[in-house]
Amino acid sequence: RQRYVEKDGKCNVQHGNVRETYRYLTDIFTTLVDLQWRFSLLVFILAYALTWLFFGLIWWFIAYCRGDLDHLEDHAWTPCVNNLNGFVSAFLFSIETETTIGYGHRVITDKCPEGIVLLLLQAILGSMVNAFMVGCMFVKISQPNKRAETLVFSTHAVVSLRDDRLCLMFRVGDLRDSHIVEASIRAKLIKSKQTQEGEFIPLDQTDLSVGFETGDDRLFLVSPLIISHEIDERSPFWDVSRQQLEKDDFEIVVILEGMVEAT
Repeated sequence: RQRYVEKDGKCNVQHGNVRETYRYLTDIFTTLVDLQWRFSLLVFILAYALTWLFFGLIWWFIAYCRGDLDHLEDHAWTPCVNNLNGFVSAFLFSIETETTIGYGHRVITDKCPEGIVLLLLQAILGSMVNAFMVGCMFVKISQPNKRAETLVFSTHAVVSLRDDRLCLMFRVGDLRDSHIVEASIRAKLIKSKQTQEGEFIPLDQTDLSVGFETGDDRLFLVSPLIISHEIDERSPFWDVSRQQLEKDDFEIVVILEGMVEAT
């Protein structure tokens, strides 16, 4: 049976016929974070390589226009950048400038105002690239996908009497010693529905109460807990028999949210 949400928490939904794709570029930070790892690493490498190459080309162009490349052996000539004798050395100087390595062999002189302006621009732009790309990598690494691997749900949900009340119950537990702070849980019933006006809703979402009124949905998840949904007059399962429950096509999605204590 095709699922709406997979067991590992991934939503089994594919977006099609998306026309205004430019909206992804307006929020470029989130778009880069949502990319797969191989594309994120490719963007990370290109962001640095292209800026190094771009400014290296400008450093070489300045040296070419000033005639520094024609006076390489003239010690009386003051170039814009000492020991810059071609595009490769200009590219290396661009890397040293943006990464603040400073080997000391190639250095800008005070007789080149255009070079000083370019140095300031590259330093500022380099800091912006560092902040943007390092921020993307940090957010992507700290995503909670792997932390969810140590959260365990019971394989089966059961319907049984509890305190003389019919309840839908399942169990959840955390395998790690570090606690989840402000943990809360909620459940959604995903089922097709037809309204009184005849409208067919293929994936209608209905809340299943798991203790919102009493505060039982706020979990102190130190040991495994049993989550209970009471089947009363407000429950969507109130009019469903056991035989109909086995035949109906529906899905219950349980969402556990919280903050990891360690991070």
